Amino acid sequence: MIRQLIVSYVLLVAVALAAFTVPVAFTLTAQLRGDTEQSVQREARTMALMLGGGDAASRAAFEDLAERYDDDTPGAGTITELAPAQAPARTTKHWGGGHLTVTVPAKAANGEVVGAVRVTYPTADLTRRLWRIWGFRAILAFGVLAVAAGLGAIVARRLTRPLRQLNDMATKLSDGDLTARSPVTGPHETQTLALTLNQAGERLDTLIASQRIFVADASHQLRTPLTALRLSLDNIADGVDDDFVREDVEQATAEVVRMNRLVNGLLVLARAEAKVTATEALPLRELVEERLSVWRPAAEERGVSIVLEGEFGGGPAVLASPGHLDQVLDNVLSNALEVSPDGATITVRVSASPDAVVLSVLDQGPGMSDAEKSRAFDRFWRGQGLTGRSGSGLGLAVVKQLVTDDGGTVALRDAPGSGGLCVEIRLRAAAQRTNA
Repeated sequence: MIRQLIVSYVLLVAVALAAFTVPVAFTLTAQLRGDTEQSVQREARTMALMLGGGDAASRAAFEDLAERYDDDTPGAGTITELAPAQAPARTTKHWGGGHLTVTVPAKAANGEVVGAVRVTYPTADLTRRLWRIWGFRAILAFGVLAVAAGLGAIVARRLTRPLRQLNDMATKLSDGDLTARSPVTGPHETQTLALTLNQAGERLDTLIASQRIFVADASHQLRTPLTALRLSLDNIADGVDDDFVREDVEQATAEVVRMNRLVNGLLVLARAEAKVTATEALPLRELVEERLSVWRPAAEERGVSIVLEGEFGGGPAVLASPGHLDQVLDNVLSNALEVSPDGATITVRVSASPDAVVLSVLDQGPGMSDAEKSRAFDRFWRGQGLTGRSGSGLGLAVVKQLVTDDGGTVALRDAPGSGGLCVEIRLRAAAQRTNA
């Protein structure tokens, strides 16, 4: 938009310059050419009168004037005497070949044409003067256009400043910064738009705050009775000797555990959909190693090993909301561990490029068919393995929601060689924010 405003401003100034400068230059050109013609014609008529006198004195005066004119005017043969047969009936003039040629008939007292005088005037000096006139105006026009372009850039940036501020506010809101507001400046239209967006931001902030309160209250209100119910079931199981009753209590406890997972998953989704946090540059290596240290003891109990592959170097850093990657890794590693047979290996692989970082988790479980992969991110859908029997069906849905909110993507592929599943998570590299 700034470029369009500058171009429009410069074009307007160019049209104004052309409207006022070009006609003046043409007028000066015509005036100089006219003055030159009149001067040459005046000299030619004077000489023609002398030549038409017919007496010796007039002839001598003509020759003297012609000689002096020839000396004062550069160019050979500036004065030419024509015979009566070559004399025109009236005065003629001709521009061309770098000269102005004027021919005036010489008439005697009785009106008889006795000859003619042809004056050839070189126009090189006149041409240089005309070039100076046009060149000066061209240089002046380019200077004015350059100044107009500079002033146009200043004016355009000033006019578009409110729009840039509104765009900055919209960008911050899309990144999760609900406190972003735009200054109410500029023309009336942009002020009205800024006020509307600010009110929308305040309303959105209020709604998100209400949702936060709801999530916190729901978390407390739902988890507390579930925990109490599980403790009660554990106490009942400890005091019951009947195997049938104990089996029923264990089934009820398993359902309570599953319900607790379901509540936790729903709360995580609610927080993710609220988008209450902005992305930050986070060290991927530290996050991955910290989560693997948490999951390795549980894996070792099953004889499952967790291997980390990839060249980390000094990073890489990724753009993610605080806490999102922790939950993503927990869900993916939990699923991988639940479907992995005893003695299997879970591979966590990291590869980086200038604008993205790919985090892959490969297991040696049963894998998924293409149909299962297409539904794996649906809420409450459960696949094979332990997750299929007692999981909430929200694990991969949570993973996709969190990764998508941070500007990344997640895909399911067949693990090469192992026949298991590869969860490929593509995240934005921190350097991408710098280049934007």
